[in-house]
Amino acid sequence: MSNRSPVLAERELWACAQYVLTQYGDRATTHIAERVTTLALSGDMAGVETWKRIADRVDQLSDCGTSGQRTRH
Repeated sequence: MSNRSPVLAERELWACAQYVLTQYGDRATTHIAERVTTLALSGDMAGVETWKRIADRVDQLSDCGTSGQRTRH
């Protein structure tokens, strides 16, 4: 069995980010950090990169607020 994570399409990354926010709320960043650590320790650097990309989208979604526009630059 391969230790490589599949490459996700852009829309899949956004869907994952939304799911993580929905499931974990304020604990989303903690969950992501735990996933990244676990994957790094197992040597799955592709998985680490995927979760970093998801983390970036979670950050962007979190910055949207109620107006739907990003508040940071």
